[in-house]
Amino acid sequence: MVNTVLNTLTAEAMADYSAKLEAGKKPRDVTTELLKTHWKAVFNGNGYAEDWPDKAVERGIWRIDSGIDAYKTMTSDKNCALFDKMKVMNREELEARTAVNYTQYVGTVEMEVLCMIDMLNQQVIPAVKAAGQSTSALSDVVATLKYALGQIHAAPEGHAQASVARSVRLETMVQQREAVDAAEGLCPSHLWPMATYRELLFLDS
Repeated sequence: MVNTVLNTLTAEAMADYSAKLEAGKKPRDVTTELLKTHWKAVFNGNGYAEDWPDKAVERGIWRIDSGIDAYKTMTSDKNCALFDKMKVMNREELEARTAVNYTQYVGTVEMEVLCMIDMLNQQVIPAVKAAGQSTSALSDVVATLKYALGQIHAAPEGHAQASVARSVRLETMVQQREAVDAAEGLCPSHLWPMATYRELLFLDS
């Protein structure tokens, strides 16, 4: 979908540029006008720098940090008009694509949560038990993840459900991993079921 959006925007810009040339304007004048209008978006620094998003906002560039919130704007009047004008998709098709994006995102997070629960129950907790250590904190993690999954299922389909899933992925799962990392630090490496960082970094040793 990202490429579809970028290609549609480019196609509209090229169409507008072509129309001005065909109307008799000089290429240099059209280009100069475009640069003056969009100079705020020209940036030759480090686009990956942490402070660039804030600088972009200062320049007046629109910013959306969440993909879920970006999906929501697909069916705005402005975007529907753009896609319809370029004969890419109509409003009904955009609404359908948005619904599919939400469903796909929720399904992906659901699989990630279930995978994390399985890894805990089938691998991590048995290993920690074999090491003679307490597994209560890990059992709490499983309970928290199951509750979070229930929250996703209980949310209304669409943007609301995808927003809950995003919170589970970026907040709940990250927080709960701390207990797993702590258990790994105490569990003997020969009992730990997953590859350790040392094993991953020195595979040839």
